Amino acid sequence: MAFFLETLFGGLMTGMLYSLVALGFVLIFKASGVFNFAQGAMVLFAALAMARFSEWLPKWTGIDNPWFANIGAFVIAALIMFVVAWFIERLVLRHLVNQEGATLLMATLGITYFLEGVGQTIFGSEIYSIHIGMPKDPVFVLESMFEGGVLVNKEDLIAALIAAALVALLTLFFQKTGTGRALRAVADDHQAAQSIGIPLSRIWVIVWTVAGMVALVAGMIWGSKLGVQFSLATVALRALPVVILGGLTSVPGAIIGGLIIGVGEKLSEVYLGPYVGGGIEIWFAYVLALVFLLFRPQGLFGEKIIDRV
Repeated sequence: MAFFLETLFGGLMTGMLYSLVALGFVLIFKASGVFNFAQGAMVLFAALAMARFSEWLPKWTGIDNPWFANIGAFVIAALIMFVVAWFIERLVLRHLVNQEGATLLMATLGITYFLEGVGQTIFGSEIYSIHIGMPKDPVFVLESMFEGGVLVNKEDLIAALIAAALVALLTLFFQKTGTGRALRAVADDHQAAQSIGIPLSRIWVIVWTVAGMVALVAGMIWGSKLGVQFSLATVALRALPVVILGGLTSVPGAIIGGLIIGVGEKLSEVYLGPYVGGGIEIWFAYVLALVFLLFRPQGLFGEKIIDRV
C-alpha cells in the first residue's frame, strides 16, 4: 500500500506541473480562439532568460547572493515575457483578427521557431541550470500509518505546491477581478465584448502576458528539475493530452486533466510496464487522449461547439 501511495503522490505532483503548462494553452484559446503551439517555446525562452540572467547579474553587479540573482533574474525574465507578449499581439495577432484557425495555428508555429532562434542567438545553446533553492532530498510521510512511511521527493512536492498556488491565484483573478471578467467576456463572444467597449487588443496583451508568466514559472520549475536545454520546449507536447482530456476552454479541466494524466503515467509505468514493455509512461497519455477524442472530443469540462448554418 505504501508503494502504491508513493506512486500516486508522484503522479499527482507531476500532474500539477503538466497542468501548469496546459494552463497556458487554455488561457490563450479561451480569450482569442488561438491554439498556441508556441507555448513550449515560451517555456523554453523564459527558462533561458531566467537561467542566463541569474548567472549574469552577480558578474555585472558584484553581488554574489543567490537570492538576489534569482529574484533579479525572475523580474527581468518577467519583463521580457511582457515585451514578447506585446510584440506578438501588435505584430502578429492584430493583423490576423477573424482569420481561419489554420492561419492562426501556422502563425503560432512561426512564433515557435522565432523564439527558439532568438533564444539560441541571445542566450546560447548550452545546457544551463536554475538553482532556486529547492531541496532535492526525499522525505518520509505517513510514518505512523505505514511501516517505514511513504517516500516523497521534496523538490517535486515544493514544485507541485508552487504550481497549485499559481493555478489558485489565476482562478481568483479570473473570477474576482474586473479584468478577469472582461477576459471571460471576450472568451464568450469577441464581437459582443467589443460592442460594450472592451478593448480586444489590450485584453489579448494581458492574456499573452499571463500565459508568458505561466510559462516563466513552468520553465523555472522544469528547468530546475531537468536543466535548461532546447528539449525543454517539448514539455508542451506532454501537456497536449492534458488539454484534450480536460477541455480547451476549461481552467478546472486543465487542473483535473493534468492530475489524471500524471497519475495515469506513473501507475501505468509501474503496474502495466512489466507486461507491455518499457516506455509506456511516454505514450500512455496519448492513447488516453485518443480515446477521449473518439468518445468525448470536447474533453471532460470543455464546451461542446455546435455550428449552425
